[in-house]
Amino acid sequence: MALIRSRVDSANAADCPFPLNNLPYGVFSTAGEAPRCGAAIGDMIVDLAACEARGLLDAGGTFAQDALNGFMALGRARWDAVRARLTELLAEGAAPDLPLVPMAGATLHLPIRVTEYTDFYASRNHAFNVGVLFRGPENALPAQWTHMPIGYNGRASSVVVSGTPIRRPMGQLKGEAGPRWAPCERLDLELELGAVVGAPSALGSRVSVEEAEAMIFGYVLLNDWSARDVQAWEYQPLGPFQSKALGTTIGAWIVTQAALEPFRSPGAPRANPLLPYLQESRPGLYDLEIGWSMNGQVMARTNYNVMYYSSAQQLAHHTSSGCPMRVGDLLGSGTISGPTPDQTGALLEMTGGGKTPVTVNDAARTFIQDGDTVALFATAKGEGYTIGFGPCTGTILPARP
Repeated sequence: MALIRSRVDSANAADCPFPLNNLPYGVFSTAGEAPRCGAAIGDMIVDLAACEARGLLDAGGTFAQDALNGFMALGRARWDAVRARLTELLAEGAAPDLPLVPMAGATLHLPIRVTEYTDFYASRNHAFNVGVLFRGPENALPAQWTHMPIGYNGRASSVVVSGTPIRRPMGQLKGEAGPRWAPCERLDLELELGAVVGAPSALGSRVSVEEAEAMIFGYVLLNDWSARDVQAWEYQPLGPFQSKALGTTIGAWIVTQAALEPFRSPGAPRANPLLPYLQESRPGLYDLEIGWSMNGQVMARTNYNVMYYSSAQQLAHHTSSGCPMRVGDLLGSGTISGPTPDQTGALLEMTGGGKTPVTVNDAARTFIQDGDTVALFATAKGEGYTIGFGPCTGTILPARP
């Protein structure tokens, strides 16, 4: 697909993250006005609430709300109709005047009310690298890993929007004679893509991979901050708890499936056939360059298509027990890592568990220090255009002892 030219000139630049081909959704506010829904186009935001008030769009009044949950609950047919109408209104030469707000003067908010949050572990490179650190190469991957998506239920209450500072947590750290109470000393990031669930499922029901894909509204960048030393002491036998509850940062813009459709890509090669309920009829991943930086220095680049399981497979597996899903559920992909250190999505891997420091702006780092800013990025390249996700950043504040 080629660039769809827009009446907003800035959207037509080949390196603009928000061309008319993209149209990601978010929530924004301006001085003296309440948060409402918008769509990014070039360096502007389309005020979707104002468009609806003028009769230019029909979203059942949901765009005046301070989260996209109401719009998502209208279903895929309405998602498609609104996207098609927005494309008409924003096309080059379109007639109606539109309420456009400069992005530079707007405040971006959490785009959804996160009802539940689940994090997965779906990169084989990441799972193997971390497994080697904990269990050695012979036992790096659990026996079930190549048969089903592994995940855990996280905290929706600590999901925050890009730009929100993250406080270094206090925790129990393993000592020689038992635990000690101290600030986390091995604070890490996790480079992920989050899938936003836009349709519910019922208690006791299961959904297929195809049905699961139809339930996904779109994707956000996601950084699942991790206290590795807290995690090492607490994670057996039940898994991560306080080590992951300190905060999860997501980007302010939700990129829709429709925008990513031209970039579908197969994932990592299979070690064995999956059970029928997890098999896909078409590729479920995307050719999406993704990476992260610290204090402005790019640390790693990889591709989302290195993943072993897609979000649709993760969602289908999530419902396999009859677990109900809700509009606004968030599924983290798990850390996205390629096969080499400069393609890893966490410092735990990049530094070999803290044994091999990396250089950040001429300073040695093994884990994240107070004042450090971590930023994620992701782009897909089309014919004369770029699909971007916008920033996903967080700066670490000192612990409160």
